[in-house]
Order: sequence, then structure tokens, then C-alpha cells
Amino acid sequence: MKINNINYKDMLSDEEISKIIASDLLSIEAVFLKPSDPFTWASGILSPIYCDNRLTLTSTGVRNDVENGLATLIKRHFNEAELIMGTATAGIAHAAITANILDLPMGYVRSSAKDHGRKNLIEGRLKKGQKVVVVEDLISTGGSVLSAVSSLREAGAEVIGIVSIFSYKMKKSEEVFKENNIKNVSLTNFDRVIMTAVKEDYIEESSIKDLLAFRDNPSDESWFKGAK
Repeated sequence: MKINNINYKDMLSDEEISKIIASDLLSIEAVFLKPSDPFTWASGILSPIYCDNRLTLTSTGVRNDVENGLATLIKRHFNEAELIMGTATAGIAHAAITANILDLPMGYVRSSAKDHGRKNLIEGRLKKGQKVVVVEDLISTGGSVLSAVSSLREAGAEVIGIVSIFSYKMKKSEEVFKENNIKNVSLTNFDRVIMTAVKEDYIEESSIKDLLAFRDNPSDESWFKGAK
């Protein structure tokens, strides 16, 4: 089952979309799981998962599922949206395609203001009071997307929500979203991906406990039996 050419009058449920996207991301290795041979983050933390949602852009079928899925989430959860804003840089392409599907204007928020010209931090026309949805590719702690939300709010936008492709569902991100009064809806998440990975024989069921332990506390490497 695919999301392509979805009829908004007969939408798939959020759960159905989550299953499709989880399978899609695993199939193209945009999400790659190695619980027995973890990756090392820049911070030095061992991680059993590697995420690169930019790969969705080079797979036409998965890209269509992702963008139609994001459009569906916006229609369902943030139907008052007047403007779509992407995060730099990974969210820009997804925001542009999704905005095109929804026939809405689009812009993006830079990670820092330009040092030349008009020194813009926000690109695209933003009117004060305009209802904005932010598109992000990946949610971990939530810090980067909240920086974009803050910039938009300071510029006078009414940010009504965030949509993202994948969320780790970490406790920290859920807490900061609540503190900042912002709702995030993701196409799929860490829990759904690992359950799909077991079902589709990417990993063994015995890995689930360790993967969930990592999600709950990434800085505690005791989940990895080979950690020193």
C-alpha cells in the first residue's frame, strides 16, 4: 500500500501512514539499525541507529509517500495553516514539495542570519499573525526545530505546529515541546521503525529491549553489551 495520490476525503490513518513510512525508510536505508555494531555520534555517544532522511529525496516512490504523508498530517492536524516553513537545510526540500501539494506559500528558516545583503534569518514572505507549520526531517532532542519556531514567533508568526518525517520519541523532546506550547506530529517514529524492522527481518526481536533502552537514555551506554 502506498500513500501516492492520496484522496484527502478517504485518508489513511496516522498509524497506517506510520507503518508505510517506517517500511519505506528501512528499505532505502534512510534509517539503518545496527544494535550489535553501533555508530558513534559526534558527541561520542554510541548509537544503534543511523538516520539520513535526505535519501528519501532520491527515491521517487518513498519521496512521494513522505511528501503526501506530510501533506496529510498538515491537513488533518493543522488545517488552518497559511504558510509552510522548512528548517535549514534538511527540511527545505520537504517543505517546498509539501507546500506545492497543499497549494500553500513556502519559505524557510536559516540556522543563522546571512552576513550580507538583507541579512535575512527567515527566507520568504512572512506576514505578522500568519499561521505557520514548520517542516523538519528529524526530531531528536527538539532543539534545532525549536530554534526555528522561536525565530518565527519573534518575527510575528503564529506557529501552530511542527510536522516531521521521523522522531526518536525521546523524553527530552516531548518535554521541551510541552514547555514551548508546540505540537509535533511525525510520520513515523523510533518505536514503529524497530517493530517494523523486526517484522521485516532487518533485526532480531531480542534487540528490542536494548534499542528501547538507548531511546530512553542515549547517554547511558549500558544497553550495548560491548560498551567499555
